[in-house]
Amino acid sequence: MANRLSKFFYELRRRLFGDPPPVVAVVRLYGVIAPGQRFKQNLNMASLAETLEHAFTIPGLSAVALQINSPGGSPVQSALITKRIRDLAREKDVPVLAFAEDVAASGGYMLALAGDEIYANESSIIGSIGVIASGFGFDKAIEKLGIDRRLYTAGERKAMLDSFSPEKEEDVERLKEIQEEVHEHFKSLVRERRGKRLKGLRGRLFSGDVFTGADAVKMGLVDGLGDAREVLRDRFGKKVRLRLIGERKPRLGSILGLGRGSDTQHTSGIGQIEDMPHGLLAAIEERLFWNRFGL
Repeated sequence: MANRLSKFFYELRRRLFGDPPPVVAVVRLYGVIAPGQRFKQNLNMASLAETLEHAFTIPGLSAVALQINSPGGSPVQSALITKRIRDLAREKDVPVLAFAEDVAASGGYMLALAGDEIYANESSIIGSIGVIASGFGFDKAIEKLGIDRRLYTAGERKAMLDSFSPEKEEDVERLKEIQEEVHEHFKSLVRERRGKRLKGLRGRLFSGDVFTGADAVKMGLVDGLGDAREVLRDRFGKKVRLRLIGERKPRLGSILGLGRGSDTQHTSGIGQIEDMPHGLLAAIEERLFWNRFGL
């Protein structure tokens, strides 16, 4: 109903006063990509669905701009968000332009692939087309402490890569097989979206290495250098209106790491104290994502 009313008033104004300035919806994709509300700045399909739908239904829309600043995260959530943007772009017949800021790496670069064109700053960190898994082994530590590990499973691979058990070669090989399969999905998407624009050696492009924005242009991972305002004004004219979609101010609890992002519910003081270890661990994990790229 709201969209129909918006379209009605848009057409009425256009007939009375002529064509309005071009409108570009701007969607900010900032943060680690992960399910739920795990980090302060968290991207996933559930939290973005409404924002993306809104962005593509603005009357008189000329394009959608994605401002991306993400070190990656969940490959599944990255793929879901990218697919949803492409589905909406085809459905609404609206071009999408992606703009990388500090970093568009790993899943962050996958989000950029939703754009028909990708732009970056010359010093942006681009790429990391690979898959990573990490963890810790505590089996020797608990042995020194005299702790007896008791683990019961149904299914011989159920406890694969358990942090408190000795690492098994067959478990590592199985993990590598899974990583290779996910990596192939990522590479296929890059080939599909970038096509003949790719200029670099495939071995280097898909090695998991990262590149500056300037090098990414030479390798075909990015189309050009420039920020959103500069490129959009050049494309649609100086009167273009940039409309920011879905921006919400974080609550104090979210900033302090006491809740789960912008959807934090009011809780008692005891509940907040219980949440503090989880918030601290999430903050450390989030920091590690960014630290991989020197940020």
